[in-house]
Amino acid sequence: QVQVVESGGGLVQAGGSLRLSCAASGRTFSNYAMAWFRQAPGKEREFVAAISWSGGRTYHADSVKGRFTISRDNAKNTVYLSMNSLKLEDTAVYHCAAGGLLTVAAASYDYWGQGTQVTVSS
Repeated sequence: QVQVVESGGGLVQAGGSLRLSCAASGRTFSNYAMAWFRQAPGKEREFVAAISWSGGRTYHADSVKGRFTISRDNAKNTVYLSMNSLKLEDTAVYHCAAGGLLTVAAASYDYWGQGTQVTVSS
């Protein structure tokens, strides 16, 4: 079992920045690929970014490419999502997930956090 807990969400103006953190505990964190997904009210869950166990490979959704960056610190059992140039449409609950495969598919991730709310205002 892996437990993941997100933090760092909040209210920010459009154009601003936030950094989300996801702290993991349980089994060896460095064995897992990690990802961020988001879900806005009334919308489907959406892939945001993923990172391999070593941090050597990353994927970012086209909608956030160039603005968001996923990273990880295996010594701290933590994965981050740095978000810049935030837009109104980035408003959502952001969830961290851990899984055995580096993939954009939510179904491939086994462990999920409760999420942290990000609200972007005009």
